[in-house]
Amino acid sequence: MPRTILGISAFYHDSAATIVREGKIEAAAQEERFTREKHDERFPEHAINFCLNHSNTIANEVDYVAFYEKPFLKFDRLIETYLSYAPKGFRSFCAAMPQWLRTKLHHPRAIRKALGKGFNKPILFIDHHMSHAASAFFPSPFEKAAIVTLDGVGEWDTTSVAFGDGNRIEMLKSLKFPHSIGLLYSAFTYFLGFRVNSGEYKLMGLAPYGRPRYVSLIEEKLIDQKPDGSFALDMRYFTYPHTLEMVGDAFQNLFGFPRRRLEERITQEHMDLAASIQVVAEKLIVGICQYAKKLTGSNQLCLAGGVALNCVANGKLLRSGLFDKIWIQPASGDAGGSLGAALFAYYQLLNRERDIAPLDSMEGSLLGPSYSPDEIEEALNTEGAIFEHHTKENELLQAAVEDIAQGKAVGWFQDRMEFGPRALGARSILGDPRSDDMQSRLNLKIKYRESFRPFAPSVLKEDAQRYFDLKDDSPYMLLVAPVNDSIRRTLNQKEKAAMESSNLNDRVQVRRSDLPAITHLDFSARVQTVDKVRNQRYYRLLQSFREATGCSLLINTSFNVRGEPIVNTPRDALRCFCATEMDTLVIENFILRKESQPRELIEKYKRHAESFQLD
Repeated sequence: MPRTILGISAFYHDSAATIVREGKIEAAAQEERFTREKHDERFPEHAINFCLNHSNTIANEVDYVAFYEKPFLKFDRLIETYLSYAPKGFRSFCAAMPQWLRTKLHHPRAIRKALGKGFNKPILFIDHHMSHAASAFFPSPFEKAAIVTLDGVGEWDTTSVAFGDGNRIEMLKSLKFPHSIGLLYSAFTYFLGFRVNSGEYKLMGLAPYGRPRYVSLIEEKLIDQKPDGSFALDMRYFTYPHTLEMVGDAFQNLFGFPRRRLEERITQEHMDLAASIQVVAEKLIVGICQYAKKLTGSNQLCLAGGVALNCVANGKLLRSGLFDKIWIQPASGDAGGSLGAALFAYYQLLNRERDIAPLDSMEGSLLGPSYSPDEIEEALNTEGAIFEHHTKENELLQAAVEDIAQGKAVGWFQDRMEFGPRALGARSILGDPRSDDMQSRLNLKIKYRESFRPFAPSVLKEDAQRYFDLKDDSPYMLLVAPVNDSIRRTLNQKEKAAMESSNLNDRVQVRRSDLPAITHLDFSARVQTVDKVRNQRYYRLLQSFREATGCSLLINTSFNVRGEPIVNTPRDALRCFCATEMDTLVIENFILRKESQPRELIEKYKRHAESFQLD
């Protein structure tokens, strides 16, 4: 009898839904893509409806609903923490309790409401870290593997080590709240003036501009790491258990300068602190993974949890040689918990046999909505857009390649939307990595974000080692690798001086390699390897670009502006295209060029650009 399981994550940071039928992941999407509210944590009604509709499933055909954590256990942790710190934290307690009492403790009611009052199938509540572990192991290409989950906090666990074997996962060891790599990194994110739960990747991008001169201070004062990789934080410096802030005066006094406010100028001190916590985080991650290797004896590792999105640490872990193979869940954050909960219910609770795919079973993480030619054409006509329709793919690819090679920024909208935070060639903005000014132009004129932020390259899988010191495939853009010496430039005295400048803009402008737009300050890049199985048309676009230019890679950044989620619909794409200085938009077989669009359409969405907020 077929088994259909609906996985749900909700009410914290990034709500999502997943449909798994007979072990196959049929659809998965984050709620934010439908509501256009970044990191939407509300109950994912839109994502659920999409998953049901895409898989041609009605609510009563769902056999089980699997929720990604145990709410009452999480509530227990909150109450116990508040009592431990009382009377401190009363303001935080008062802010949190109404939502818990009104919504977060009533998951079955919300689920049955979304699926219809007649829905009476079982609702399963899966441990948060088990959901993460399942999301990493069950889709992986491994029969057996060590599994490490690293995040802020689930119910009580913040870090866990497990072992996966076939269709079973055994949880072995865990660290408990408040001792957490994720919360430690978020505390520094907060102190450096970025938003918690969305700005951690900015801190990671800022780190190469600094010198890690605070590492000893952090290790001496804030952390006690044990030989087995476990650690404890000195909670005198952190306030996140009992206040609405991450750190207080003691933390500020330790480093000798105040917390940076949002959009204040970034100083060398900020860069150095970012570099320091990145080094410390990498040490902690490697230490835990060394223990996982010792505990399990496995040469293969699966990673999940929000900290697994730290692609710099992932790259160093891979190059360490500790494991032969590493597989990282592309939706490592809480959204991926919906997937893990569904897979755990199917394989482990129902004891179903697991078929292991040679690459993985994530379908390239292209698990979201797609749109037919008729739907796209109707949306464009409704908005009054001017477009070309190409019936031959080679003509479409040639037109896109010509624009990219001429230095134009091209919106690329193809196939099903990605599940997870990375654009992987389905909802991407593309550019020429050889361009001197493409990094600053994309950041300031199209993404509306900080100029120091690096861009990732997509490279043909077979050509990756021509450009990067990369020991394995990186299909989900979750590994940072050094740029090969053969394409690095020797800097002259003026450029060397600029690299030492405390002015970020001076350092960003230095051409460090033959591919300046994707080469970060430390001669690294966050690489996506593209193969012809996972992303077919995108692979052919890269082939066409190589044929035209001799270059096998493109800049690939997510199709959105700051403060907004990645685009979902053709109308979302058109709005972003019109509101920014993007030159060309390719939606399936339709091409739009900025200079051809009606002035009133551009003006309509330019006004929308004024509302963009810092993410």
